[in-house]
This record gives sequence, C-alpha cells and structure tokens, in this order.
Amino acid sequence: MTTDEVDALLAEPKKFDSAEAARDAAMLELMYATGMRVTELVSLNMDSLHLDPAPAWVRCLGKGAKERTLPVAHRAIGSLVGYLDEARPALLKNRPQMALFVNRRGERLTRQGFWLILKGYAKSADIVGHVTPHTLRHSFATHLLRGGASVRDVQELLGHANVSTTQVYTQ
Repeated sequence: MTTDEVDALLAEPKKFDSAEAARDAAMLELMYATGMRVTELVSLNMDSLHLDPAPAWVRCLGKGAKERTLPVAHRAIGSLVGYLDEARPALLKNRPQMALFVNRRGERLTRQGFWLILKGYAKSADIVGHVTPHTLRHSFATHLLRGGASVRDVQELLGHANVSTTQVYTQ
C-alpha cells in the first residue's frame, strides 16, 4: 500500500463514534506502527502493552514462540489510550477479560474478525486491490526501508529469523 492508502485506511474508523470504531482504530494503528502479524495482534493481553512511562512498547509472541518487544510509534498511542479508557470497558460490560482487543461480546477478537474489520475499512476508504493483514505488515516494512531504516533493523522488528526473508521487502 502507498503511504496515502495507509493514511486513508487508518483515518477510516475515526469517522465513526462507537466503541468498535475506537477499538478498530487502535488495532489498525498498532498493527501498522509495529508490523505485527495478525495472530500476534489478536493474541495480545492487557499486560502485553506498556504505554506509561514512555517510551511505549508492546511484547508479542511470534512464530516459533519467539518473544519480541516492539516500540509503539507515537501516532498509535492516542488511539490506544482512547480504546483502553472508554471503548474497551464499554465492550466488556464489567466482564473480566485478559485479551487486549475484544469483540462486542467482550471476548477475544479472532484473526477472522480482524480480517473482516480490515476488509470493511479498506473498502470504505476506496482502496483498490486486495488488502489483508499481511498487506499492513508488508507496508510497514517497505515504508521503513524507504525511510532509511536498515534491513537488519526491519528484520528484528518483524521477527524474521533470516535476513533473506526481510530482503524481499527491498524489491
């Protein structure tokens, strides 16, 4: 995706005033800000995210049970705070839940649920082409490399075991 397309996608949930839209904005911002896989995103628990004290970071469990700590870009923090302070409690309705991102029933959001959410926002943002969760991850890596990040740094952020996997993004 181009940076303009990513900006349009990230802006789309902010057009709506609901707990689900606030959650969606937080998820999309966090996914693009970190390059996480969709499974890593929906597997996050409340204790995985640390916003205060700065700098903000998130700890996720990747392929092969490899844990990595990722910085959270400033752009995503506002959406995350809004979600945690107001939207998540509204979705939970006083039910206990350790999952960071929950559906309207207060249960952990699934990969399929996230995919449907992403697909809906991509369509409403008039993004042409097939947008998947991996598209956001790929865009994150490509935009970092175009911005001057080293392949090794991007490799570490993505959790790739082999640098040749990351070098695909330089094409």
